Amino acid sequence: MTVVAVVLAGGTGTRLYPASSRETPKQFRSVGPGEGSLLSRTVRRAERFADSVVVLTRAAHADRVPEHASDAEVLVEPEPKDTGPALTYAAHELHDRYDDPVLVCLPSDAHVGDDAAFAADVERAIGLARGRGGLVTLGVEPTYAATGYGYLKPGEAVETADGGEGYVVERFVEKPDAGAAARYREHGYLWNAGTFVWTPGEFLAAARDSALAPLVDALESGHREPFEVVEAVSVDHGVLEGAEDVLVVPTDVEWDDLGTWDALERVLPADEDGNVVDGNALALDAEGCVLATDADSHVSVVGVSDLVVAVHDDRVLVVPRNEAERVREVFAELEERDEL
Repeated sequence: MTVVAVVLAGGTGTRLYPASSRETPKQFRSVGPGEGSLLSRTVRRAERFADSVVVLTRAAHADRVPEHASDAEVLVEPEPKDTGPALTYAAHELHDRYDDPVLVCLPSDAHVGDDAAFAADVERAIGLARGRGGLVTLGVEPTYAATGYGYLKPGEAVETADGGEGYVVERFVEKPDAGAAARYREHGYLWNAGTFVWTPGEFLAAARDSALAPLVDALESGHREPFEVVEAVSVDHGVLEGAEDVLVVPTDVEWDDLGTWDALERVLPADEDGNVVDGNALALDAEGCVLATDADSHVSVVGVSDLVVAVHDDRVLVVPRNEAERVREVFAELEERDEL
């Protein structure tokens, strides 16, 4: 058996503008706690449990990967069409490159508080995927009623190869409102962390029974432009929600998706007034602000509250902290104006 970590690093990270851009997306930036870029941290984390690491990215970013992951293989997806086609392509390409592979697919932009504990939970998921089969996901035990994550409901218990437990996934649910999120947390639902474990054969079989079946056929027939036959779709919607044998291994590791600026308040310490700084900043008579800069910038705020102020590459973003999701609208508007 060969454990292959597949690190998804093809996204743009529009909600983390101005740190994230078309030319330099967030996975190549240092954001939040830890040394190095988000990608380099993820690869180091993966090296704890994987025999090999493959970084899956788009062609425009392929040449940058070695700066952040010098020992990783680079796999270029034919076209950016979300995680469903990307992971189908990875399963097809890696099936014969490695001896008896098990793929651990994980995002490049997650914060994990304890890499060793995370690796132990991944190894349990590997044992389950290898010993029992099926498609396995990690489910994070919620620490608050998050509305920005999808949830899943664990059902019947099953044993992992090492004697630990996983569970059959009874239900996937979309990002909920605050009331539903509180109910899900109370009733034992888990966050869907976007970390998956399967053999290429198991995944491709499930993909063949999904909307991604034309892509599987195109890849196997050697189609010159295989992604032309499918629309963009996440692996959750495209495969997992309709698959018959999906399992979850719970983890209580500290975990967060560093997708929006307000995530920094959950992973960095705040001062006595609730301000969080990632970079170089000064807050005077300010409360509840998230202040983020690159290494060459500095920001000062006076007499304000509950703002995100981010300065990267000579660009400045100011947004109410509770509207951090709307940063993607800024990115889209700038892109429309050709001002990115």
